Amino acid sequence: MMARSDTLRFRHHQATLVAAIVATIGALPLASARTYLLPILLVPLAVAVWAWRAGTDADTAGLRLRALVGERRVGWEQVAELGADPRGRAVVQLTDGELVVLPAVRRQDLPRLVAAAGQGDAEPAQ
Repeated sequence: MMARSDTLRFRHHQATLVAAIVATIGALPLASARTYLLPILLVPLAVAVWAWRAGTDADTAGLRLRALVGERRVGWEQVAELGADPRGRAVVQLTDGELVVLPAVRRQDLPRLVAAAGQGDAEPAQ
């Protein structure tokens, strides 16, 4: 089992979390005006939880992709290729052909991701 310090973590910018908290506070007067408006609070709360939780963790065993609800573990043996899409998001092509977007990982983060795999300083596919 790996130590926590050996895991490279990629997370979304924390300004998103702050904005969601501000939006929640701003929605409180509207949501408290009528009981049928209470579900309005669910949107900024969901964004806050997503901003806090979603991301990618990488270590020598593989990748852990975390979303708002749930997570997926991908071992390095399942990875055929690392690259980036036209929007600059990092993607991984699995050996079965599936393309998976890596949450919170950008094109410029790929060398650090490869290093976390223990593969040295390989150049990522463009």
